[in-house]
Amino acid sequence: MQFLQKISSRTALYVLIIICVASFSLMLYASRGDSAIDDELAHIPAGYAYVHNLDYRLNPEHPPLVKALAMLPVLFLNPNFPAQSDTWIHETNKQWDMGTQFLYNSGNDANQIIQLGRFGPMLLTILLVILIYVWSREIFGEWWALLPAFIFAFSPTVLAHGHYVTTDVGAAFGTVLSTYFFIKFLLSPSRRHLFYAGLALGIAEVTKFSTVLLVPYFIIILIIYYFIGLARDWHQTETGKRLKRFSIRAWHYLKSLVIVFFIGYALIVYPIYFLFTFNYPIQKQVSDTESILNSFASGPTTAGEYCHGLRCLADLDVWMSKHESTRPLAEYMLGVLMVMQRSSGGNTHYFLGQVSADGSPIYFPIVYLLKEPLPVLIMVLLALTISCWNILKKMRGQAHLVATHLFNWLELNFTEFSMLTFIFIYWDYSIHSTLNIGFRHLLPTLPFIYILTAGFWKKWIMTINLPPTSSIWKNLGIKLRVLISSSFKYVFLILLVVWFFFETMAAAPYFLSYFNEIGGGVWGGYRYVTDSNYDWGQDLLRLQQFIKSHPEIDKIAVDYFGGGNPKYYLGNKEVDWQSSKGNPTDQGIHWLAVSINTLQGAIQPLAPEQARESQESYSWLNSLRHPTPGLGNVPEPDYRSGTSIFIYHLQ
Repeated sequence: MQFLQKISSRTALYVLIIICVASFSLMLYASRGDSAIDDELAHIPAGYAYVHNLDYRLNPEHPPLVKALAMLPVLFLNPNFPAQSDTWIHETNKQWDMGTQFLYNSGNDANQIIQLGRFGPMLLTILLVILIYVWSREIFGEWWALLPAFIFAFSPTVLAHGHYVTTDVGAAFGTVLSTYFFIKFLLSPSRRHLFYAGLALGIAEVTKFSTVLLVPYFIIILIIYYFIGLARDWHQTETGKRLKRFSIRAWHYLKSLVIVFFIGYALIVYPIYFLFTFNYPIQKQVSDTESILNSFASGPTTAGEYCHGLRCLADLDVWMSKHESTRPLAEYMLGVLMVMQRSSGGNTHYFLGQVSADGSPIYFPIVYLLKEPLPVLIMVLLALTISCWNILKKMRGQAHLVATHLFNWLELNFTEFSMLTFIFIYWDYSIHSTLNIGFRHLLPTLPFIYILTAGFWKKWIMTINLPPTSSIWKNLGIKLRVLISSSFKYVFLILLVVWFFFETMAAAPYFLSYFNEIGGGVWGGYRYVTDSNYDWGQDLLRLQQFIKSHPEIDKIAVDYFGGGNPKYYLGNKEVDWQSSKGNPTDQGIHWLAVSINTLQGAIQPLAPEQARESQESYSWLNSLRHPTPGLGNVPEPDYRSGTSIFIYHLQ
């Protein structure tokens, strides 16, 4: 029996390796064809400045881990870094300008830096796939653990953002890692688990600032776990000893929570920020901090007066930046405040036929329904629907036992409850946020959604309830019906998994632009929403190949959105363009290439708070071409470079 178990475990491990290799290969394939996306233009020079110059003056609104990991192998290329430029020396956080100078104007091979830099994020993505498998195996076994690992590894959204130098998959990794070890500590308290929980939290906090939500999340689940234990042990404890016993337990939990936070920030966050601010001149850091926070919470506090509200945090941050011992934490705090400021300000985006800077409460639910593959949606929604129905059935007949059933479920399924809690907190935060710029912001919740979904499917298929009967024939009939039912469920699940796999393969290499069949597919998703959901500037290399395959193009007007550089890739054939310049044919240019993100932002109706000059609306292009039918219609292009650059041959 043990021999068979070893064979089974080894086979499951081999399948996991195949999943990881295939996922990495797909990311590598997509990466080779993708130009730098918008955020990479800021993250790449920032990451290189961290590891090469030990200087954090660029991109402080994002923690350093992913950027630094990405740029470590780039050190071996010894590229030219424009550390003598006025932008670096005198300007404040000119990350985009530094990205252009570093990648395209310093004699470096931009493609080599970009492609080599993406290896770190891709490896981090594979580590997350493995982590999902390891945790799932502990919950429901090695073979069923392959299901959430497979779904995550082949998710088009993961394959897209897993191969960019951005922070979203890093945030998912940090969230799962820290939650895994914190739950492990709660269920099996030990000094080792406490230490690991602290280290994991610290790692999460240097991936993306949205992981700050882990702090209140850990507090919430610790309180709930405490009360579960209190309810379980209350009647087993003598009346006179209850206060002492549960007070001591509360003190131990509180002390452990403080230690977790201390380990995370003292052993991970502080040392990393200390290292990457080591050569950041303190005068420059103070100046940059004051400049960046100048408009935060109504601006600086007048001398001699007391600060008010959130402005006190900004004033404290400026003070901390002036002292050697606290300036690493000041730089971390600056990033948190920048994220708070940006979130309150919103971001202009196109969504469902309108351009707006306000957040919409339906944005993330709609984007999730449009971008999650349909077979996965079926798995998730079926799990949610049947689970809710089973709960209602139990409550209907045994309403007086609801509290008992809830307590028993929490005690037996605290890990799953913790995952549900994080999903609820994170989705609630996202839905109420004004920052609506992409499905990628939900990535930290996807591993939990997939693990919970896989757990439901195992229980739904494997659970067999045989009613008692004394009749052999009735018993045989019941078993036959159960066998048929389980077989049907297995076949149904296998069909969904196969459908999902081929759906992903069909989307390659355009994973970023993936939408499901409801959302118009890879080629039609731009009608509903753009930005990082569809067009992040990934197709400039494909525009280069298009021009090479059309030698008749001597000049082309380009209105490009993204982290690439049209002049670098297209040379003298490229002419920078925008709507206000009018029809390129007036200057003898008969080709026009426009990023769909730019085009939608220019021609779609505006929300009431938005304004646009008439010459910025591409009205002249609308008058030349019939619009594509339906929501989010745009002038019909003659060609498309990849999915996101629309090309017009103007006569």
